[in-house]
Amino acid sequence: MIVPVEKLLQMPEFSGKSEEELKRKLKAVEHLIRSYTHNNFQNRAIRFWGNSVGDTIIGQPRFFKVADTVQISQSAVNDGLYAVTEVAETFIRLDAQLFDVPENLVTKVEYPVDVQEGVIELMSWEVKNRQKVGIKSETLSRHSVTYYDQDAGNQVMGYPVSLLGFLKPYMKARF
Repeated sequence: MIVPVEKLLQMPEFSGKSEEELKRKLKAVEHLIRSYTHNNFQNRAIRFWGNSVGDTIIGQPRFFKVADTVQISQSAVNDGLYAVTEVAETFIRLDAQLFDVPENLVTKVEYPVDVQEGVIELMSWEVKNRQKVGIKSETLSRHSVTYYDQDAGNQVMGYPVSLLGFLKPYMKARF
């Protein structure tokens, strides 16, 4: 996961939110960031080929640890992001069931600290301001509300452009 759920649950703005809801939103933000930047944040130095059986990849997993995010690719049916729940000398166990396939390329995914902090800011904005999307200004006495245009100039993927500046160094060209 791009940011540990436990880290969010320690913050006051996320009190009252369920762990499942935060996991769901974090997965959505993670996929959104990967799509927007065209960057999969893989550490290609940490990868191995393995057979999948149930929720286990059998192979030689070196340098993996519990809670790491891994990306399975070149498997035809298991491609995607998973979290590591157990590591042994000859296998890793993941957080989801896989189809039994003889070859899966498993690569560790590592997000830089500034991307993780940016995700925390996005999640905080989501909790505090999502219901106010579109409001530019609001006056209480005599009640006046001004809405701004929601176009490509001031928002990206449903978030204000100013919140997504942290992704600029990680953008990759798409051909």
